[in-house]
Amino acid sequence: MRPFRESDLDAFHAMRSSEPVRRSLHTAEIPTREQSWSMMAQMLGHWELRYIGQWVLEEQGTGRFLGRAGAYRPEREDWPGIEIGWTLDPSAWGNGYAPEAGRAAVDWVFANHDAARLYSMILADNTLSQAVARRVGFEKEGERVYAWFPTLPHAAWTLTRQRWGEVRVAQAET
Repeated sequence: MRPFRESDLDAFHAMRSSEPVRRSLHTAEIPTREQSWSMMAQMLGHWELRYIGQWVLEEQGTGRFLGRAGAYRPEREDWPGIEIGWTLDPSAWGNGYAPEAGRAAVDWVFANHDAARLYSMILADNTLSQAVARRVGFEKEGERVYAWFPTLPHAAWTLTRQRWGEVRVAQAET
């Protein structure tokens, strides 16, 4: 996991443009290269303004771009708090990268912020991402439609600091 670099643009744009990623995020239109660059800049800006953000997931040894993961808290109506999220290139799906990155992001946020609860806002039909949330330790709190995405319900997955401690103890014992 590392910060975004301008040289990530082609791979990041290709991931965002892929049909499986667009389907899982319900983004019908293929993003423009400019939109992908703006999203990278926004993610870097989160680090400066809120001391949270997304990292690039890079395969050790090869340096291959795998996706992005980390924390996010935009300025949006009815946004619940710090979110842990991930988006991986479809070629990296099923290899355990998303849960590993999610756990690292949770560790980092709880070590550097006083948040009592973290969130993962996942579209109700995105079962793959929900499985990742469950593997990280999140629990489904409920579903609702939010102002920032009024066309489809999202499942609010939550993880408290206390539960995270319990999850980490259980993982250490196995």
